[in-house]
Amino acid sequence: MAVPEIKDVERGEIVSRVEGLGNPLLKKVADQDDVEESEINESYFMVLFSTFVAVCGSFEFGSCVGYSAPTQSSIRQDLNLSLAEFSMFGSILTIGAMLGAVMSGHISDLTGRKGAMRTSACFCITGWLAVFFSKSALLLDVGRFFTGYGIGVFSYVVPVYIAEISPKNLRGALTTLNQLMIVIGSSVSFLIGSLISWKILALTGLAPCIVLLFGLCFIPESPRWLAKAGREKEFRVALQKLRGRDTDITNEAEDIQASIQALEILPKARIQDLVSKKYSRSVIIGVSLMVFQQFVGINGIGFYASETFVKAGLSSGKLGTIAIACVQVPITVLGTVLIDKCGRRPLIMISSGGIFLGCILTGTSFFLKGQSLLLEWVPFLAVGGVLIYIAAFSIGMGPVPWVIMSEIFPINVKGIAGSLVVLVNWSGAWAVSYTFNFVMSWSSPGTFYMYSAFAAMTIIFVAKMVPETKGKTLEEIQASIRRET
Repeated sequence: MAVPEIKDVERGEIVSRVEGLGNPLLKKVADQDDVEESEINESYFMVLFSTFVAVCGSFEFGSCVGYSAPTQSSIRQDLNLSLAEFSMFGSILTIGAMLGAVMSGHISDLTGRKGAMRTSACFCITGWLAVFFSKSALLLDVGRFFTGYGIGVFSYVVPVYIAEISPKNLRGALTTLNQLMIVIGSSVSFLIGSLISWKILALTGLAPCIVLLFGLCFIPESPRWLAKAGREKEFRVALQKLRGRDTDITNEAEDIQASIQALEILPKARIQDLVSKKYSRSVIIGVSLMVFQQFVGINGIGFYASETFVKAGLSSGKLGTIAIACVQVPITVLGTVLIDKCGRRPLIMISSGGIFLGCILTGTSFFLKGQSLLLEWVPFLAVGGVLIYIAAFSIGMGPVPWVIMSEIFPINVKGIAGSLVVLVNWSGAWAVSYTFNFVMSWSSPGTFYMYSAFAAMTIIFVAKMVPETKGKTLEEIQASIRRET
């Protein structure tokens, strides 16, 4: 007789075996495991597919941001634009995004998360077509403004939709895909922009919008938005579709409805309500994280990386720029894996520590160059510092504030509060990108030391103010913040 084999039942392995005989009980357990695995795969499929459709908007975001860098010389040459006219073309994207951010919460509350994504895609399609057909600066700027408005709405609604449909054990990783796809979109735009004309590159911007519009026909609306809108039957259908047809959604549905019913007795949210004691902590956390995200200097360093490397003594900035593109994507992928394992707080504090180190190294390289000291080390310090900075930002400070923003606001103020937070983010992006060259001319070392100070302040702020949201439902997160207020 064979020796019985003992293994771990929880891992789905066999407990015992008798040669020549089947064990009906074990067969039943194995069949049950197969059914449960099938149910898990089914529920995960719809959540993952819905996330894939939503992050097409994130890819579009990255494509719009990355469009101007590889096309500057060809657009200026073809349309006879001055440097000032092209600068307007580049910066008007941010102005459109700020307006989109202001309207994003209202649009998503009024039309639903899917409706807001459709609106964004239509604005982006209109913008890209205007850029494609432009023969003067005016139509070019109109198209750029429209794409800016579209991505301003996308920047709010995509992470919110993903957070609202995801189970708590996947929410962090899936919401981080927003940042990953932004990075991939901008990298792809930069790379293929050097191979094709600026008009054809504009047409490639239509592809993610078309995929998004098609995909929206097959994914459910946010169950939490449906519950808030009073569409009870559609709410349960959407939640069941996301969790799998054989999954018991009773407890989750009751928790969502109880939370929304508790909020419905309150007056309709107004902008002045955000300073009330009930919501002030969430607003302070959301706004401050976006301020810190921008004022560690990411848009200045990212937009002008090539010029920064040249100023530090490299013969060409192209090698450093390519290195940045190679670092960003894999590190952002790593952050996606770690966010639900390590948690939000540790990841953002480690990220801020890396940003601090990168800024110190880069600032020191400029200081040494100004003092004519250790000149052979200056380029290595500059490139190393910027790469450490980009890697650190990509793993935490880039994605995590967006994840936390999508988690901390109750649904009755999510539209107003989310619009405010996204507006602050885009305003900071404009301020940093606009002032970067001015402060660099004032003091190159001082610029990076200033950014390092913001990174240090981020660590202190997160340690004191930001709650850990890993492994909690949205309702649990918001209840814990209210208790601490």
